[in-house]
Amino acid sequence: MRVAKKRPENYNVITPAQAPGLTPERLSAVVPDVCAGLRADTALAQMFPEHSRSRLSAWLRNGRITLDGASPAPKDKVWGGEQVVVDPETDPHITAYRAQDIPITVVFEDEHLMVIDKPAGLVVHPGSGNWEGTLLNALLQHAPQLAQLPRAGIVHRLDKDTSGLLVVAKNLAAQTALVRQLQDHSVTREYAAVVHGNVPAAGTVDAPIGRHKTQRTRMAVVPGGKAAITHYEPVAHFGRTTLLCCRLETGRTHQIRVHMASIGHPLIGDAVYGTRRGVPGAVAFARQALHAQKLALTHPASGRRRSWQAALPDDLQHLLDTLEHNA
Repeated sequence: MRVAKKRPENYNVITPAQAPGLTPERLSAVVPDVCAGLRADTALAQMFPEHSRSRLSAWLRNGRITLDGASPAPKDKVWGGEQVVVDPETDPHITAYRAQDIPITVVFEDEHLMVIDKPAGLVVHPGSGNWEGTLLNALLQHAPQLAQLPRAGIVHRLDKDTSGLLVVAKNLAAQTALVRQLQDHSVTREYAAVVHGNVPAAGTVDAPIGRHKTQRTRMAVVPGGKAAITHYEPVAHFGRTTLLCCRLETGRTHQIRVHMASIGHPLIGDAVYGTRRGVPGAVAFARQALHAQKLALTHPASGRRRSWQAALPDDLQHLLDTLEHNA
């Protein structure tokens, strides 16, 4: 195991060819007479067809567009002859693909793939509210050629507050092969999970998962959801809590968290599907107690079966030590 070396500069922006419009220039124009009487957003959409009306409306609301030096609302009308100045806002979907100097632990790497031991707290892929500081940004710094691949070679994800192993492809052939293995369930993914309650024996949860009917940021066991299967086995008991080994047969969003909560054993520290209150006699835990501890797959180039394991992170080990001491 090694830690990827840091690079001297914090940012290494990918080229304009890879991300057109990365640094948009200020635009200026005069409202033509044919737009007289139109709403500002409608007129602007005609004047700057390279930008969507919704984006132009957002820039209007944010004061990034002026008419004769004033900031109009999208519904205000134009009469022709006004001087328009547009100060475009960089599209976060584009700037998300910056290389950033974020240390990552590389468990294995060759010319085809990388296996990363992701820490808790690191978002895997940029998205709403997390447009930078992600694993993708770190990967682009470590291996700039990943900018040529969809999602920088990322083929599966871990939740922000889940730690552990994750594989990344380094070329298109490897990415295709790894995606196919995930689809046919031949990738082995085992997790250490600490759950509330006494789980007496091994079992399987075979229950479809989809978006919660009313809370759209949550997942739930729902009829008509995507097939999801989780196998679990108790490893250690601590009175009112159990350490489980969970093996995924499928890889749905929040699968282990949703499945264990559905059978009455939510993960310790899971604020979405369980509770952050901790357990009697134990320290409170600040995240879901979940760690991807084992990953096995067929190497896309050699065809040989390879496997890797990641030791428990310090916070999870401390939780288990405390639970054992208080049991």
